[in-house]
Amino acid sequence: MEARAIQRSVRQSVRKMRLVIDLIRGRPVPEAYAILQFSKKRAARQIRKVLQSAVANAKHRAVRQEASLDEDRLRVQYAVVNEGPTLKRFTAAAMGRATPIMKRSSHVEIRVATEPEAPQRAARAAAPAPTAAGSKPKPGAKAGGARSTAKQSAKAKQSTKAGKRQTPARRRST
Repeated sequence: MEARAIQRSVRQSVRKMRLVIDLIRGRPVPEAYAILQFSKKRAARQIRKVLQSAVANAKHRAVRQEASLDEDRLRVQYAVVNEGPTLKRFTAAAMGRATPIMKRSSHVEIRVATEPEAPQRAARAAAPAPTAAGSKPKPGAKAGGARSTAKQSAKAKQSTKAGKRQTPARRRST
């Protein structure tokens, strides 16, 4: 089950909102609620409203599809803050000039989705990863083959030559 909620034109800058949204991205919904509730940032209140709306949308979708939904199994799958319209204002400055004031706004989008069942996740982790026959990488080998290592070593030699060209510092006798 997946649902989303968007709030547009929140009167706070994108930079400040992203500090909070980064804290909840990928977390379970109950944990995200706790983080937002105890955050001292003003942006946490707006983001909490959007998260509550996304959870309510998921519940409503589950009712319409006649499916069961456990709110504790929801996870913040996608959370992003984008720039909204900027209000441009001016304030008085010295010597009759005016300086601009940018009143920034942002758009918040959060998507929540249910987590997969725990037994399925454990079964995937227990299965070994498939590998191609006879293509085991050598220990310590870099991706890209011998050609890339030759280029890298040539660049390393050039950088050491450039380092040797520096003139020694002269000492003054006092």
